[in-house]
Amino acid sequence: MLIEKIKMLAQKYAGDFVEIRQHLHANPELSYLEFETSKFIQQCLATYGIPFTVMATTGVVGIIEAKNPSSRTVALRGDMDALPIKEENDVPYKSLRDGVMHACGHDVHTTCLLGAARILSELKDEWEGTVKLIFQPGEERNPGGASIMIKEGVLEHPKPQAIFGLHVHPGLATGRLSFRGGMVMASADELYFTIKGKGGHAAAPHLTADTILIASHLVVALQQVISRNRNPLSPSVLSITSVQGGHTTNVIPNEVKMMGTFRAMDEAWRFRAHELITQISKSVAEGMGASLDLHIDVGYPVVHNNTKLNSLARSKAEELFGKENVEETEMRMGAEDFGYYTQQVPGCFFRLGVMNAAKGITSGVHTPTFNIDEAAIENGIAMMAWLGSSVNFTGE
Repeated sequence: MLIEKIKMLAQKYAGDFVEIRQHLHANPELSYLEFETSKFIQQCLATYGIPFTVMATTGVVGIIEAKNPSSRTVALRGDMDALPIKEENDVPYKSLRDGVMHACGHDVHTTCLLGAARILSELKDEWEGTVKLIFQPGEERNPGGASIMIKEGVLEHPKPQAIFGLHVHPGLATGRLSFRGGMVMASADELYFTIKGKGGHAAAPHLTADTILIASHLVVALQQVISRNRNPLSPSVLSITSVQGGHTTNVIPNEVKMMGTFRAMDEAWRFRAHELITQISKSVAEGMGASLDLHIDVGYPVVHNNTKLNSLARSKAEELFGKENVEETEMRMGAEDFGYYTQQVPGCFFRLGVMNAAKGITSGVHTPTFNIDEAAIENGIAMMAWLGSSVNFTGE
């Protein structure tokens, strides 16, 4: 049976792909600068006999055609950029690039997709359809590599009927996977405020427009966007994360800058909130005698898993790993540019367990001590290969 052959090959090649993951981990590259990573992926695909093209400068797209290739097309996506974090792990494959680290597991995602590619290519006489392999740059930084690849046609010629992506889950034990239909991850927008007023001597505030006081009022006033305008049943977050202004005790500054983030699970509410943030901010500043410049950097959309496709993928995971090892994943206010794909085609973004408490592997993503139980790589390879070769999805 195909499923048994996939499991057997995933086990057979697991050691090879652990080495690949360690190579990628030791050589991380920041968003849109993944030049060596891209070359490495291209070399691997060439070795496996898989044709590919390059897009979005460092992105790589491979095509595997099996029997009756026009019958179905499934896309599998793996991101490959790292983060500006200094690694603190004491491991042989520790990052060789100071201040750059695969702290979000993209080295694992790329490795799992390469492993699935090798298996799918070797077994292409035993399944039908076409699999599109999307090795994507720039997930960690706006505008998101997914948006660039989509603009350059990654979802065309052929257009997939479904797309899958996995993400490491440091809170889920190795050997387990988790799925969720509908809303999975939030949209993410960056907020940049500049409050401009007449500064002056702190002992004569009546002669100034106190930008510090205005900023203080604004931080509080913005919370009514969430508390009094959002439907309480719709998850959303507005956080001000930076207030910068002034340099001494006796001067009210001419300018204060603020930064923050806005997250939502509903696209209509998301853009209504942008209007409210703008209105409230300008009203507070102008009402207190200052002016305000606001830039909202619109980021990633909501990740929405197609409910039917999610159920199908979950059933495939249960076939592969047993029902007892598959669970419901939690909704997260974190963001992922996989949401761009789910706006275009039915998608399923699922979680791969990588935690091993007995080995002390429990650190969260985006931390300097993040690591994985490398036994999870075999599971990720098998799952992606099984989805690519067996899912036949036509429903919306």
